[in-house]
Amino acid sequence: MKLKQMLCAVVAAGVLTSCGTEAKKEPKVAEKKAKEFEYVVEQFADIKVLRYQIPGFDELTLKEKKLVYYLTQAGLSGRDIMWDQNYRHNLEIRAALENINNNFKGDKESEEFKAFTTYLKRVWFSNGIHHHYSNDKLKPEFSKEYFESLLKETNTELSTEALEVIFNDKDAKKVNKKAGVDNVLASAVNFYGADITSKDVEDFYAKADKGPEGQPIEAGLNSKLVREDGKLVEKVWKSGGMYGQAIDKIIYWLGKAKEVAENEKQAKTLELLIEYYKTGDLHTWDEYAIAWVESTEGNIDWINGFIEVYNDPKGYRGSYETIVQIKDFDMSKKMKVLSDNAQWFEDNSPLDPTHKKKDVVGVSYKTVNVAGEAGDASPSTPIGVNLPNNNWIRQQHGSKSVSLGNIIGSYNNAGGTGRLKEFANDQEEIDLEIKYGKLADKLHTALHEVIGHASGVINDGIGQPKETLKNYASTMEEGRADLVGLYYLMDPKLQELGLVDDWQKVGKAAYDGYIRNGLMTQLIRINLGDDIEEDHMVNRQWVSAWAFEQGAKDNVIEKVTRDGKTYYNINDYDKLREIFGRLLKETQRIKSEGDFEAAKALVEGYGVKVDQDIHKEVLDRNVQFTSAPYNGFVNPVLEPVMDAEGNITDIKITQPETFEEQMNFYAKNYNFLPIKN
Repeated sequence: MKLKQMLCAVVAAGVLTSCGTEAKKEPKVAEKKAKEFEYVVEQFADIKVLRYQIPGFDELTLKEKKLVYYLTQAGLSGRDIMWDQNYRHNLEIRAALENINNNFKGDKESEEFKAFTTYLKRVWFSNGIHHHYSNDKLKPEFSKEYFESLLKETNTELSTEALEVIFNDKDAKKVNKKAGVDNVLASAVNFYGADITSKDVEDFYAKADKGPEGQPIEAGLNSKLVREDGKLVEKVWKSGGMYGQAIDKIIYWLGKAKEVAENEKQAKTLELLIEYYKTGDLHTWDEYAIAWVESTEGNIDWINGFIEVYNDPKGYRGSYETIVQIKDFDMSKKMKVLSDNAQWFEDNSPLDPTHKKKDVVGVSYKTVNVAGEAGDASPSTPIGVNLPNNNWIRQQHGSKSVSLGNIIGSYNNAGGTGRLKEFANDQEEIDLEIKYGKLADKLHTALHEVIGHASGVINDGIGQPKETLKNYASTMEEGRADLVGLYYLMDPKLQELGLVDDWQKVGKAAYDGYIRNGLMTQLIRINLGDDIEEDHMVNRQWVSAWAFEQGAKDNVIEKVTRDGKTYYNINDYDKLREIFGRLLKETQRIKSEGDFEAAKALVEGYGVKVDQDIHKEVLDRNVQFTSAPYNGFVNPVLEPVMDAEGNITDIKITQPETFEEQMNFYAKNYNFLPIKN
């Protein structure tokens, strides 16, 4: 769960090493010393593109560097899968846009071509034509007539349907989880056939194989549900099946990675992942997940597969995602204390005793440095991840939680304090955020992932949240994990464990920031008049709005109006913690009992609708800031250095100069799926 990249041939110095493909040149790169490192690549529309470094890479052995390299190659080999999952026309549209960009000989300084370039970059960033966060279809700021002229001038082919959908209102939402609509029919995401309804999905999985009693598989995780000859069938994503061309490349590189695994457990885990990709068997996926969570030795780790289900309006299908990780030795040692004390946090939580875990099993927490990402994790990336998602595996075998240290570091180094000073209520709030905010965010991420997602049990006989809470399952889970973190951020236990020097100030900074964001500043990410729909944004608002309402009688959170501007000031942090505790208890009850109506009331009542006056004010106040509200990353380029015999002698890291450069390189070298699947 999130706190919501190469090729078949390796080439260096003109040496070809595998699969008989032609040698490919690495893109032009800008090598920078650490002290001169430039975190910001560029900014366009509502996006800022950043870079990240890979601390510790130079200290790895050659064998470990090869492992990292092969795993990143495997990740990038599946890049096209995410594009096709997001929308059925994405690959065709991307190919057309890229062909125009590469071959247009006309005026590239015209306003319309600049608008075309911005649109292309937005599509690249979102892995398709729908916004990566809001799920709204991206609107081009150039005319259809101009686009048709570009197609003609560059001899670019594009089907009529794909051309029309760029400019019309069809398939307006990638994912639509609103109440009162058929969420499957209203979603453009390419997980279901065009005629599949929500009832079809529910009926199909009511009868589908769910695995052994008490050990259910993640049914539907790796397939597309379609109707063939009047019957519902799953088109499985596997070698020889749907996405097989790309999956075969993934398998090839995972095989290379297995050859240089750090230990036997790691090699066995990779072997199971390969077997899963070959067969598509979800029982094998569970075997892999267990082996992966129990493989804790070594300096290298990875996330790879069809994992997070946020993009499925019914919560079944996993988006393709990979993250390659190198252990951050210093921070992991410091943060291990959280996982070592997971049982204390569970025992002392405000949950109903019947909803607490008697034995918190195997929660491992590490701060890692990312070496490469692909699919759902790139260009927009999480800052923390807790996996596996299957609840029975988490309960019986534990989970791994990671904080992506170098990603967080890049965010911190590329940021500013302008918005903070505009929206914070007073100087004390500003000072707390500047001094303690980064630590508070880091601890909240850790508590969210390690303690939050690992906490609580589902009552016997109650189905999985995707079955009981349905379209509210993801936002309820993220809110529940947030609340665990919030509850413990104001606990002296953190200082007792040596994680903070002043628990009260860290906690206050965390509470200030959460309420400020949940009730105001996150609104800069959506258009005036829109509802909030992205699961994490929804959960931050329902947590904050419910807490505000519950504390109104005692003025726990005060709404302040000054000089025509609105602020929120926390008057009583201890009472706010009590409120967070009550809400945590209720959200766990909802999950444990599968109470759909209570989840609906909480999310629809507090998380979706926006105060339009506040929203307009926030947008007006935000106009002065040029920094984009969304950030993402280019990935460092891992380039093998070879000797005369074609043996890898080292792996060199270089940085892309521009976002366009990396996207063109990926399109040239990791384009493994046909336009039509």
